[in-house]
Amino acid sequence: PKRGARPAARLDLEALHGRRWATRPRPHVDRLASAWLIKRFLDPAAEFVFAPPDEVPGDVIPFDMAGVEFGHHGDHCTFETLFYRSGVGDRRLAIMAEIVHEADLRDGKFSREEARGLDLVLRGLLAAVKDDHEALAQGLILFDGLYSTIGERR
Repeated sequence: PKRGARPAARLDLEALHGRRWATRPRPHVDRLASAWLIKRFLDPAAEFVFAPPDEVPGDVIPFDMAGVEFGHHGDHCTFETLFYRSGVGDRRLAIMAEIVHEADLRDGKFSREEARGLDLVLRGLLAAVKDDHEALAQGLILFDGLYSTIGERR
């Protein structure tokens, strides 16, 4: 896709319900944020598997892996790909997409001061929590908090 181009095909959200999703072990910014987006907005019944790309079970939807449908496209991170394709018109999610993009890619596309803090907090979480499922559970809470505070005035 062209730089910055949004993927054209909208997701069939009904087809995604109750699925298992797979990503690489030791999830960081984009993988945790994408799992949060999936769980909170696309598939509340989603289950997650952490596996190297060559060991992904055949019955899962892979995300944030090289060459998969739900990964980086153009200059978009996985969170952005999922967000734009979902069709969910939520202003706070659009802001989160910018924060996650900058924390993940650090390309200066978005001037989001939260990005550096998010990256550091998640690095600390992964240093303290060695189990990927526990890191995901705590990451979901962290992203719930970030989402709920977006737009608040300081």
